[in-house]
Amino acid sequence: MQRSTTGFIIFGIILLFLFVFGVSFFEGIWSFPSFSPIPLMVIALLGTGIFVSFWLGFPQIKYLKHGLEVTAGKYDNPDDEGDLNHFRALTTALSATVGIGNIAGVATALYYGGPGALFWMWVTAFFGTTLKYAECSLSLKYREINQDGFTAGGPMYTIENGLGVSWRWLAGAFAAFAIICSFATGNAIQSFTVSDQLYSEISQLVGPEHFLTFKHELWTGFSVSINQIVTGLILAGLVSLVILGGIQRIGLVTGYLAPIMAVIYVTGAVLVLLYNFDKITYSIGLIFTMAFNPPATIAGTGGGILMTMLWGIKRGLYSNEAGQGSAAIAHSTAKTKFPIREGSVAMLGPFIDTILICTLTGLVIISTGAWQHTEFYVKMTAQSVEELNQAVELGIYNGKELLNSSRLTSFAFKQGLSWIFGFGDKIVTLSVLLFALSTAISWSFYGDRSAEYLFGNRAVTPYRWIYVLFVFLGGIASLEAVWAFGDAALGFMTFPNLISIILLSVSLKKMTKEYFAVEHKPYK
Repeated sequence: MQRSTTGFIIFGIILLFLFVFGVSFFEGIWSFPSFSPIPLMVIALLGTGIFVSFWLGFPQIKYLKHGLEVTAGKYDNPDDEGDLNHFRALTTALSATVGIGNIAGVATALYYGGPGALFWMWVTAFFGTTLKYAECSLSLKYREINQDGFTAGGPMYTIENGLGVSWRWLAGAFAAFAIICSFATGNAIQSFTVSDQLYSEISQLVGPEHFLTFKHELWTGFSVSINQIVTGLILAGLVSLVILGGIQRIGLVTGYLAPIMAVIYVTGAVLVLLYNFDKITYSIGLIFTMAFNPPATIAGTGGGILMTMLWGIKRGLYSNEAGQGSAAIAHSTAKTKFPIREGSVAMLGPFIDTILICTLTGLVIISTGAWQHTEFYVKMTAQSVEELNQAVELGIYNGKELLNSSRLTSFAFKQGLSWIFGFGDKIVTLSVLLFALSTAISWSFYGDRSAEYLFGNRAVTPYRWIYVLFVFLGGIASLEAVWAFGDAALGFMTFPNLISIILLSVSLKKMTKEYFAVEHKPYK
């Protein structure tokens, strides 16, 4: 069966199930099944990460130094086959993963799971590094060179070329869900977040009745302002200027944008922690204490160690995307003839994304006391179930507003930087803008590689224009259903990738031993 035929069949099945069962059918992939207290997605991702870590002898420890050397350009050979050097391949992947999850995801984990959730995010990142190592090494080994001379790689090529043509249906399923996810989670949701944040900022300056911010109801349930339309058009224009230039322009832009946005956010977080230096030891102690022994919950409420663990694992997986296969598409473009070399670079992703940036976010929220504005804190201190329910319903407890997602992070930055200036929350706003833009740019590449796999090179240009359209649509509308479906698609991408990692684990172990059995000399 041709790839295009496979693609049409799979999209047809997806649309049929969507029409018959709705979005809720797909959302079930992240839900709790009746036979297990833990979501299947969590079991699959964390379980595979633990298995591969033991099978390969913990490469995230043994080969981390080598990954740093490769990323620094020590072994770069410009004549090697590929599109991007190791550093730009890493920054392209990081631009997609470092984003809203590092700001809002950590805050959500602490809101429901408390400070201990951060520890379980670390555990997830530790085993996630091996998944990144595995999926990216395999993607580079089984990549192809398309008719234009550019690389074409990712889990879809790993599955077909590594497991055989008979597995094409599984490769097609990954590619189809990757395309859907690129339009929703990787694109429209990013532009919606930017547009919503800017609308909020401008409304505070000029008011909601200004001609820029006044929302005109076009039809029931849909209103839009001139500000949102302008924002959507600007974002679409910026993204189109980058992605229509192909992977080399994408790599060039993300190579600058990723470090800049990381420096801005990390600098702000470090300044907060320097001012609260005397509270860091207490904060770290709180993380470890509540990871294994969270305070007893009051009668009638859920919680305990399982809830803390689940929120930490779920937000950790969402943050670094280890095992979901998306980053493998970017890493497969690296200029190298050694798959393991790029795999060792990919391991740095979860360390930077979760161990560094998510930890800084968590420590800022805890050390400033902002975590006391969470539902978890209410559960700790409420005297009765009635008091708890009333606080959650009203969003206020002991005179403090309950804050979730990026609002909690913004509040923490504003409090933590008040010793310098009174607008520390604007650092979070700026970070949201840069993170969302870089994520949208990088995800366009993931989607067009998937479109090319299914429908050939002729599908790439139409895909990119549709992608730009979704950037605009995301900027003018609230897309809750699309967001939910996009998150579900991200989950459905994962299973084909994990299956390929497990089935090719013997080959991966052999590749690892052969690569590190010889001495690798720096390129001169």
